[in-house]
Amino acid sequence: MKVIALVLLLAVPASALLPDLLEKLWPEQEGHVFDEVARIPYKDLLNDNAYIDPFLLQSMKKFGFFYVVDVPEYSASHEQSLMKQFYDLDEDTKDELAIRRHNPANKNAYRGYCPGLDDVENTLQYKNLYNIGPHETRAASVESDNILEKLRYDCQEPNVWPETDNCTFDKEFKETFQAGFEIRRNIGRAFIRSIARAMEYPTLPSLFAEDEFSAMGLRKYPIRRKINANMYSDFDGTLLRELEHIDSTVTVLSTFNNGGLEMLYKNQYRAAPATGENSFIVNIGKLVDDLIDNKVP
Repeated sequence: MKVIALVLLLAVPASALLPDLLEKLWPEQEGHVFDEVARIPYKDLLNDNAYIDPFLLQSMKKFGFFYVVDVPEYSASHEQSLMKQFYDLDEDTKDELAIRRHNPANKNAYRGYCPGLDDVENTLQYKNLYNIGPHETRAASVESDNILEKLRYDCQEPNVWPETDNCTFDKEFKETFQAGFEIRRNIGRAFIRSIARAMEYPTLPSLFAEDEFSAMGLRKYPIRRKINANMYSDFDGTLLRELEHIDSTVTVLSTFNNGGLEMLYKNQYRAAPATGENSFIVNIGKLVDDLIDNKVP
């Protein structure tokens, strides 16, 4: 079937396909600086369809991010509903999942629940975080003087999951976010493959074969009613509710159906359109930028 489809595609004049292709990648929208950001279909990205590479690269060069759209069997509203249920649990239940810094009885330093601190004088952000990684069991201990090997072992913490009196919720929460982690990881790796093809950097995907350091954070930003001078952007003075930062590596982000995410574009913060029900925002990280010699700003 793939061969037949290819033959049929080649038989169609390019002029007939181009408008549909451009509409698929850049749907017509009006009045927004990010209207030209590419929207790459999930199946085309995951199937390594090379036609997407120049569109994705152009979007990364101009804006630093793109959208992955039409993700099958993914529901942002369902994830958000489960997140709300988790954050509505009583504090004692969530504390059982808290990382070691907040609950010394727990061994994990990364995977688990991290409550936010509403201390406006000493913290620039106020968010609650539930951290999920790729491991469900702890790997064997490492006896080595290699710092990287020790760090890799430290990051191979097993996930912790809610255990409430609602077994249906517990099961659905775990299975949904295990699947969500896999979707995001697949998108991240496919993005790396596309960049590698576009930049003629064939060894790039091999640097992302291991994912001990990968994490998915379920974040809740409570209302913060006080501000301090350090919460304003150094670029344009915008009041920020999150630390001004450049992501260290590839980020696959869902804003669900919520606004509020802002991207720095030409030294000015602009509102990014919400990802909606079955899409993600993907941006390149500083680490990947460095690996390809800063050719994708």
